Amino acid sequence: MSEPLEHRTEATTSRLASAIREVKNAVADRDDVVVDIREAQLTRLELLAEDLAPVFEDVPKDDDRFDFAISKGIQPRLWIDAVTHVTMGRDRRTYRFLRDTRLGRVVLAESADIKTAADQVTRYIAERLIERQRIVEGDVAYIGMDTVVGSDASEASAPKGAPSGLIKGLGIAVLGGILGIAAFLLFAWDRIAPSAF
Repeated sequence: MSEPLEHRTEATTSRLASAIREVKNAVADRDDVVVDIREAQLTRLELLAEDLAPVFEDVPKDDDRFDFAISKGIQPRLWIDAVTHVTMGRDRRTYRFLRDTRLGRVVLAESADIKTAADQVTRYIAERLIERQRIVEGDVAYIGMDTVVGSDASEASAPKGAPSGLIKGLGIAVLGGILGIAAFLLFAWDRIAPSAF
């Protein structure tokens, strides 16, 4: 009538074993695809690094701000300095030149053309080198994020005898206190007036 329990367990075991084998093969195939994608991204970044090799060699050896290294993690990256890198876009063909800031990641350039990406990285490196040269020469002082003020201009812009920031701040605080007391008295007048008379 019904199949013996021993035969059913052997059939179930063989079906389970074949299902496990199929799942393992599918996982291995997916892993191969992921590895292939990562290798393709890494190869494209290596090609970009080869195009930029003459630029990297021209950077002064005493300038230690630049990294020029490829990280081979889950998302391969060509690092330019501590805050900028090139990675591949979601389509795996677009070069994305990114900069990390306090407010998040900013896209400096994005192109599928390797020459355009190399030109943008070269321009960024040139800007950083000029920026450092001006700082060393004392031409600029950095006072905030992407705010550059000439050192001579900041001294000349404040007229002699002008109140300092502390005095201005105290004046605003006192004025705010006086206005706050006046507003309180206006709103509470109906309660204060009967008790005063």
